[in-house]
Amino acid sequence: MSLARLFRALITLARHDAILPAEYQSLYPAAARWAGRVTRLFARKDNASNPGERLARALEKLGPSYVKFGQVLATRGDVIGERFARGLARLQDKMPAFDEGEARAILEEELGAPADEIFSEFGPAIAAASIAQVHKARTHDGRDVAVKIVRPDIEARIARDIRALSLGARLAERLAPASRRLEPKKFVETVARSLVLETDLRLEAAAGSELAEASAAVEGYRIPAVDWPLSSKRVLTTQWIDGIALSDMDAIDAAGIDRTSLATTMTRAFLGTALHRGVFHADMHAGNLFAAEDGTLWAVDFGIMGRIGRAERRFLALILHGFLTRNYKAAAEAHFMAGYVPASHSVDDFASALRAVGEPIFGKQADEVPMSRVLLQLFEITDLFDMRLRPELVMLQKTMVQCEGVSRMLDAKHDMWAASAPVVEEWMRRELGPEGQLRDLGDDLTRLRDAARRLPQAIEDWADIGEKLKSGELKLGGGLKLRPWAARLAWLGAAAAAGAAATYWAFT
Repeated sequence: MSLARLFRALITLARHDAILPAEYQSLYPAAARWAGRVTRLFARKDNASNPGERLARALEKLGPSYVKFGQVLATRGDVIGERFARGLARLQDKMPAFDEGEARAILEEELGAPADEIFSEFGPAIAAASIAQVHKARTHDGRDVAVKIVRPDIEARIARDIRALSLGARLAERLAPASRRLEPKKFVETVARSLVLETDLRLEAAAGSELAEASAAVEGYRIPAVDWPLSSKRVLTTQWIDGIALSDMDAIDAAGIDRTSLATTMTRAFLGTALHRGVFHADMHAGNLFAAEDGTLWAVDFGIMGRIGRAERRFLALILHGFLTRNYKAAAEAHFMAGYVPASHSVDDFASALRAVGEPIFGKQADEVPMSRVLLQLFEITDLFDMRLRPELVMLQKTMVQCEGVSRMLDAKHDMWAASAPVVEEWMRRELGPEGQLRDLGDDLTRLRDAARRLPQAIEDWADIGEKLKSGELKLGGGLKLRPWAARLAWLGAAAAAGAAATYWAFT
């Protein structure tokens, strides 16, 4: 069935002329031009003229998991072309809504009472996405709220999508060995996990509460408050936000909102929460972001939560700081310390490769940097230095791409380096200064305490093994027994090794 769904996806894309669009015919090699002509024989005659919109319609038919992929592409007009990105923009908040009667039925089932009893007003859907839709409502105490309701049977659809995509990842690894470096199976597993979590709005409510605390670290960035009594597994009620979606640039201009300042806030919102708190909104496409009249950036739809551990945060900061200061050797060393580049390669060679990427774009405005060429160069470098996709950083990397794309949509001259510098420098001062060193010392002492607690049990276990070897109860492979003096020596050596290993582990 999963294989059948993969074929269905291929046919759906072909029917919408979304595999090898005719508009890009001249760019394809001969074999691809021939394949494109064949697939267009099966294309519908009433397809949209915009290739991005055709792809958007195909992804809508295929399901929510595919839509997520299109939402990421929609933020990168600098890579896929502005016309193509505009066509994909409908995936962000303009998908067809499901019936209001179904929404009311889900609401009553989840909250235990009809919508008219729970709210004084409950309106039709004002926005619909791949997994849920949002209604505006008013509580009996006069508060305006946003009520998010999960689509019917969405869990089953996502499960089917995941099975098909998992099969596709396995086929890719088997039929295209070069793809293994990108870890397609682990990538699908990571994305699948986030999609499953996104269908449980109780977890989204918890994520919103945590992000609201984290957003305090960034000026001008806010998360709506959760109304816990009116939320459940399939219903989420939050504070209503009067703002303009970043997908509507004309409205933002009409309201006189400073797009340059908003782009800076966007970059700092992502990096600030990720570095300082280790959590970040991991679905920052334009449809999930709103600008208030005072320039405050509001983020909604926080079902996909990104997390990054303290060690990874430090490596990320060291890498970014290396680029910001043009210290490519330091950035390269951070890659090696993190294990992102195999130790078999040369640090100096990798530093030189990073310089080749960083120097041409340093200090340049966004509209002067051909991002498609930069991304291609980065991909070639990862191949050259045997770098593999890091599953624990998938959400971070995806969100960085989205965030930078939306910032460019707001301000074509957005300087990502200048915007991120204060956040990275503050983090470096905090982490590498006295406060960070004290925190490191505390962590080392905690690990040493834990190792010390385990040491007596380890010694006891090794003593028991030694006694059994000595008495002949425990024999080595092939029935070999140790003489008493050899058994004691083996026991002492093992105990010393265990203690050394525990001490080393505690301090590294």
